[in-house]
Amino acid sequence: MSENCNQNCNTCSDECADRKEQADFSAKPHELSNIKKVIGIVSGKGGVGKSLVTSMMAVTMARRGYKAAILDADITGPSIPKAFGISQKPDASELGLFPAKSKTGIQLMSINLLLENETDPVIWRGPILSGVIKQFWSEVIWGDVDFMFIDMPPGTGDVPLTVFQSIKLDGVIIVASPQELVSMIVSKAVKMAKSMNIPILGLVENMSYFKCPDCGKEYKIFGESSIEKIAEQHQLKVLATLPIDPKIAVACDKGMIELYNGNWFDDAADILEGSGEKIADTKKLQNQKRRNDKMKIAVASEGKMVTEHFGHCEGFIIYEAENGQIAKSETIANPGHKPGFLPNFLNDRGVKVIISGGMGGGAIDIFNEKGIEVITGASGEAKTVVEQYLQGNLKSTGSVCHEHQHHDECGRH
Repeated sequence: MSENCNQNCNTCSDECADRKEQADFSAKPHELSNIKKVIGIVSGKGGVGKSLVTSMMAVTMARRGYKAAILDADITGPSIPKAFGISQKPDASELGLFPAKSKTGIQLMSINLLLENETDPVIWRGPILSGVIKQFWSEVIWGDVDFMFIDMPPGTGDVPLTVFQSIKLDGVIIVASPQELVSMIVSKAVKMAKSMNIPILGLVENMSYFKCPDCGKEYKIFGESSIEKIAEQHQLKVLATLPIDPKIAVACDKGMIELYNGNWFDDAADILEGSGEKIADTKKLQNQKRRNDKMKIAVASEGKMVTEHFGHCEGFIIYEAENGQIAKSETIANPGHKPGFLPNFLNDRGVKVIISGGMGGGAIDIFNEKGIEVITGASGEAKTVVEQYLQGNLKSTGSVCHEHQHHDECGRH
């Protein structure tokens, strides 16, 4: 036994005569879950924007066409449901619990969705907190998930350790802020991940700078960043540096994080796509199948252009595609704005894809129920947009219409 032994064989790689057999804390996902990649979002301290990074990573991957999910493991400080504007209780059956779904189809599970009141504090000791996280993994029916992001509690204590030991992580992203003190805190998180043999995908720095909207000058409010130095010290990659942007706070407060546009996480998404070769191959096969199949694609239009708002467009141009090419098209007038009518109307006409600028959450829900793919955030000439879709180059931005006056036109009440 080493004189520096801390009696914790689970995080020790030394071989010695006094070594105890390592306990197996791993937990299996629900038998009906098919989760391909699991990424932990971690930080050495609270308040650095870990939940924001988790949310925006899930949104980024969903916009790239992947099935994304978030397991909110920050039991005492859950904020994921708020960012996505979700408050309804999850459904359950005798088989297990079903995650809630965001407006763009991201699956979510958080303790706040199970509390009677979302402001009720969770005053539990570590073992109970750890047990809940394992239940979220093992008893929730996640179904098919390409990328699951786990919003970890801050620090390197009991609950993060439970996640590391119980759930097979394919990698972690460490979130930090610019203060010099963060160097020490990030180092702790890095060393914990390495001691558990979990790959570190890179670092994200939040609140890096503020860009003046009037003059465009950048201000380092929290001082000069040390993230590059930290990354070099640990031979890691800086995945993103996020600005202080009031629009991000507003989007989270209003539950509209899926609407916020930003490309800060493109590098991180590229890395995740590269780490999931089987997933990428699956997407290629799906795109090839889409090009070879016969299908009907509807575009909510104003003349020949994609409309900004789905519900009160002039009409729909319905394209019939075969072997990846447009075979023919027809234009039909918008038959009316009754809540929930348009998704059913297009479904009855055999439409399998709907493309629009923006769309209400109610309409998206109905299309999803009908198995119709929804592409939002599109703009430009309708025919060009459809050709981009058939080539696999059109991705949804998750644009959802929230204007009060359009509620009954975009979807159901």
